[in-house]
Formats: sequence, structure tokens, C-alpha cells
Amino acid sequence: MIKFGPSGNDKLYYEQGNKTTLGAGKWVSELGLNAYEYSFGRGIKLSEEKAKVLGEEFAKYGVSVSVHAPYFINFANPDDEMAEKSYNYVINSCKIVKALGGNRVVVHTATNGKLEREDALQLCKKRLKVLEQKLIEQNLNDCLICLETMGKYSQIGIYEEIIDLCLVGNIYIPTFDFGHINCTMQGGLKTTADFEKILNYAIDNLGFEKIKNVHIHFSKIEYTSKGEVKHLTLEDSVYGPEFQPLARAIKNLKLEPVIICESSEIMAQDAVKLKKIYDDLVD
Repeated sequence: MIKFGPSGNDKLYYEQGNKTTLGAGKWVSELGLNAYEYSFGRGIKLSEEKAKVLGEEFAKYGVSVSVHAPYFINFANPDDEMAEKSYNYVINSCKIVKALGGNRVVVHTATNGKLEREDALQLCKKRLKVLEQKLIEQNLNDCLICLETMGKYSQIGIYEEIIDLCLVGNIYIPTFDFGHINCTMQGGLKTTADFEKILNYAIDNLGFEKIKNVHIHFSKIEYTSKGEVKHLTLEDSVYGPEFQPLARAIKNLKLEPVIICESSEIMAQDAVKLKKIYDDLVD
């Protein structure tokens, strides 16, 4: 079934006296949510032992957990030593997500740096094949590596690129960050047809089964001609995108994704709004 939840802890969570993430499973479940994304963006600072305790709490309240791997990953870096660090960031994220009781690891694939974009993409494909083999060797290939669409032109991650990279192996599925996609399309996500075009492209290239439970990030994001600037809340009326057309596309295509809200500071409260928009749709 479709799942909704926040990326990290809402400011209201802390305002209500919570100090750690231990109570997050109960808290989001009481909001009617059933997913949660734990971010290791600035580095993995959660041990497997603590992750197991957290995972038991999330499981107790029926909340599915995903993790966001560190932002330092760059599979287009020509330096093989730096590539090894990127492999290890993903491998260690997989170990922690399994301890948490989940199996989804969101990954920022690369920046193309000084490489030509096509050369960067080909290097990413080579490295992702190596990564899959490393995960197989460590019995971690039951994890899904969710390659994320990105919001800046300097990053590898327009949706066609991500779908192409997901063809490399069975463990790869997209994370469609529709706020990011809207940035690189300069506000081009308006209608249900706009969203369906992207989702149908993914289905045509990766197959329905790989997309049925796809990972989605959603928030409104400010952008310039260079792409993403900052995350906003659903209250924003300038930048978009709006969720209702996406919700309709998801229902039309009979998808059951995990939808993680990345609104600034009020990600759980906005996740509740996303769920209500979806639930209120009439077939």
C-alpha cells in the first residue's frame, strides 16, 4: 500500500519535548503516517546496536524506515580511492538500514565535475556495477539502492539519467524527487499529464514491477536558472510543484510508492497534508 512519512524529525516533535529519535515511530504513527526517512547526509553517526533498538520501535508502530546515504557520494569522481569511499558509504548505509528493519537507501549518485556529462554517466554505470557486486558479496543485495533525481544542473540526476542508471542492476530503483525535477524543468511540473509522462517513461524503461513501489521525495523548492536553492513548505504559492496532480497520476497508474515529505522544518505536518490530498481523491 502507499506510504507517507517525513524525512527526519518535524520541529513540532522537538517543541513537544522529544529529545531523540527514539519516540519518532510512535509520534508519526499517531499522525496517521507509516513511513520515516533517517538521514545520514552529513555522515553515519548511528551504530548498528542503536539502530536495532530504533528499528524495534518503528516496527512496533508499523512505520517503514528508509535511510538517506551521505551526501559525499560521487560515483563520477575519476579517483578510484574516492570511489572506494563512496562504495563504503552505501555499504554502511545498507548495514544500518537493515538494523533499522528497512531496505531502502537513497543515494545522490554524482556530480560531473570536470568530466563531460556523458563520460560521467558512463563512469557512474561502471561504478554502480561494482557496487552491486560488493553488496552481493556482503549479502546486502536485498537492499534497494534508490538513486535520486537532483535539483541542480551540475549534478547527475535528471530523471532520464536516473532511469538509465537504474538499468545497471536489479537493486537500483529511482527516487523521484519531484521538487528537484520541477527545479531542473524550471517549473515545468503543472498537470497530471506532466507527472504521468515521467512515471510512464520509467515504467516503459524499467517495468511496472520496479516502479509500482517506487521511492518519492516531495516538497516545494525555490529555484533559479541554476536549479535548486532551498526547500519550502506546502504553503508556498510561488515555486511548486503542487501535489494534487501527482496524487492523481499515482492513482491513475495504480502505483503504491513510499512518499517522503521533505518540507522545511514541518515535514511531518506537511506529510499529513499530502496523505489527505491523496485520500480525498475520488476514483
